[in-house]
Amino acid sequence: MGPCAGLVLADLGADVVKIEPAPAGDHTRRLPGFAAGFFATFNRNKRSLALDLKHPEGRAACHRLVAEADVVLENYGPGTMERLGCGWEQLRAVNPRLVYLALKGFLAGPYEHRPALDEVVQFQAGLAYMTGPPGRPLRAGASIIDILGAVFGVVAVLSALRQRGATGEGQRVCSSLFESAVFLVGSHMAGAAATGEPPPPMPARRGAWGIYDVFDTAGGGQLFIGVTSDQQWARFTEAFGLPEMAADPRIATNAQRAGARSWLIPALQEVFLRFDQAEISRRCEAAGISWAPVGKPADLFEDPHLAAGGQLLQTAISALGGGALFGLPALPLEFGEDRARVTLRRQPPRMGEHNAEVLAEHGFSAEEITALSARNVIVAAA
Repeated sequence: MGPCAGLVLADLGADVVKIEPAPAGDHTRRLPGFAAGFFATFNRNKRSLALDLKHPEGRAACHRLVAEADVVLENYGPGTMERLGCGWEQLRAVNPRLVYLALKGFLAGPYEHRPALDEVVQFQAGLAYMTGPPGRPLRAGASIIDILGAVFGVVAVLSALRQRGATGEGQRVCSSLFESAVFLVGSHMAGAAATGEPPPPMPARRGAWGIYDVFDTAGGGQLFIGVTSDQQWARFTEAFGLPEMAADPRIATNAQRAGARSWLIPALQEVFLRFDQAEISRRCEAAGISWAPVGKPADLFEDPHLAAGGQLLQTAISALGGGALFGLPALPLEFGEDRARVTLRRQPPRMGEHNAEVLAEHGFSAEEITALSARNVIVAAA
């Protein structure tokens, strides 16, 4: 959540200095398995200062930087920043204009001192229950709560900066994992209140649309197809040569088609097995029907839409050792009449890569920087 919030601010143009704990650095640099790409994904456009905040000189150096900062964001467990001498009350004394973003597991309340993780709150908030089939709760296929909590945190920062422009004073703002997950299931809470029934998990839900499913195609491919209006149904049946279905009074409306899914979906599956994936895609596109291939993340490296829009930023993957470049997703934003996209200005930094540069900008002399390095208060990767 912390690295993602910093990424959003950095991509939007802020000068973000990532303070990594010396001597080990950010632990996400060394994550194994599917998480091996976390550091590369969330740390472009930042500078790295590897600083030992447990050392009095490291803490003092941090305070000198904070004196000139607009924003500090932290993602430590409850009480950690206070023990390091860098909590909100301690830093506001250094810089009363500071906006301090705390990214936590929980907002204020009985749970606020608990540790939390993305997956933990997905289960706690009912999101995992809604995602998996009945009796088999399942986390979402990406760290969506970390990312959503980060974006909410950035929204709070921008609001606080706007308020500071009017009052001249900073403030502490907080975003959390649990409440972000609860926000995502808010419509399910409202549905339960409206119907008096607990919402079923998504795989067992009573769908609002008659045709809203994944279908197999000739040759082994799969497509998701959604026909969500009666006008689309007319175009769909024409595109696939289904006059009998178009004329069938039992499925003339979406509500009727939703009620006929038990036989309609198998019948359509037989139709789709006559065509390969490319042909079904072509017909759906021509008819203005919502469709999508069932893709995998690795497919996106070659996605023509992302490539044409400049949405894949050639980023060094440090986990590969040599820092090979791969296209990773930019922020999903565009600006102005020319529809400008955010860009990659800096590759993800090496640990402590910008130690001397950042400290010098904040008034540290060459002698002070050398002394801090000699005492391992600051550390840089070889």
